[in-house]
Amino acid sequence: MTIQYFEDLSVGTVETSGQYEVTKSEIVEFASQWDPQPFHTDETAAEESLFGELVASGWHTAAIAMRLAVVGFFDDVATTGSPGADDLRWPTPVRPGDTLTLHIEIIEKRASESNPEVGIIKTRWQVFNQDDEEVFHIVGTTFLKRRGK
Repeated sequence: MTIQYFEDLSVGTVETSGQYEVTKSEIVEFASQWDPQPFHTDETAAEESLFGELVASGWHTAAIAMRLAVVGFFDDVATTGSPGADDLRWPTPVRPGDTLTLHIEIIEKRASESNPEVGIIKTRWQVFNQDDEEVFHIVGTTFLKRRGK
């Protein structure tokens, strides 16, 4: 595997992850521990909610997106962490049986002004379900090692 550094990446590049199928049991398990709202943990309560059925926690969706990003993009990029993200959205609920795919686009790139060993990229993450509906959106900032620094 060849590691890509800041200099190897270009604005406009789009990477697409593999697919991830979301199960009812993992929706309930994740939510039971991290977001125990009834429409994530109880099918009967979920039927009476705004969603009309069991749906995944947005934080569960974000965790799946992170997994897809690491395995499909950041696994061969010289990342050194992230100072944060912007524009977090969950436009469509994730339901049991949905198959999710992540698209990451590099939208901005600049050298760090305070550390010559680091470059900074901004990426737009979009997760889509099998019907091509966007279920998650975020703009992330990532620190990358610079080649030879």
